[in-house]
Amino acid sequence: MSVVKINVLTVPAEQRETLEKRFASRAHAVESSDGFEWFELLRPVEGTDDYLVYTRWRDEESFQAWMEGPMKAAHQGGGAEGGERPKPAASGSTVWSFEVVQQAAPKNA
Repeated sequence: MSVVKINVLTVPAEQRETLEKRFASRAHAVESSDGFEWFELLRPVEGTDDYLVYTRWRDEESFQAWMEGPMKAAHQGGGAEGGERPKPAASGSTVWSFEVVQQAAPKNA
């Protein structure tokens, strides 16, 4: 059964462009991970400063392997060319976890 992880990032308006550029610069970092199924970065339209980072995984083990490997490596160390690590664009983060119990896709025409 697939699992969904939604990282809720609180991003002040002045940091939105920074956050989106950072995600765009590593857009393909997760795609080759074993068990990875889907990614979406959702920008808030109104009423909130929270971005949603949606990922879907084959199982919890696949997600945990990515967290302890590629994701951890991407978030450690210095910035570009050995400089200081850039300041986070988000002021807060919460991860929601779900199991997929039903799904639907468009019927082929």
